[in-house]
Amino acid sequence: MPTQNTTRRLRPQLISEDVNSWHGLQTIATYETTRADASATNLQQAYQAMLTQQQAETEKLALYRAAADAARLAEWEFHNAVLAMKEVVRGQYGLDSDQAQAVGLKKKSEYKRPSRKKLVAS
Repeated sequence: MPTQNTTRRLRPQLISEDVNSWHGLQTIATYETTRADASATNLQQAYQAMLTQQQAETEKLALYRAAADAARLAEWEFHNAVLAMKEVVRGQYGLDSDQAQAVGLKKKSEYKRPSRKKLVAS
């Protein structure tokens, strides 16, 4: 049997097939084995552990999504507040002021004036 890569998730279809196999095994009243990892008790414990961990993952994923949404909204609120502050600085101190430059705006005098292009005669 090849080495299993447990760092990747199993396909949902494969898990579904495993669950169906487990439910099918429960209909076999005479199932007995000497392998501890294949015993009905071990299968029941593994199934319950899987369900518990899947539920915990789903709950944490919901919390993560809520936190990500809250952070995204806070980022937008901060960004909009900074944009409003820059407009106020522009209006209060002018487009060519040191204060405008201090908040990250480019001074009007720093912009390069467009130059005329010479027409090349053909």
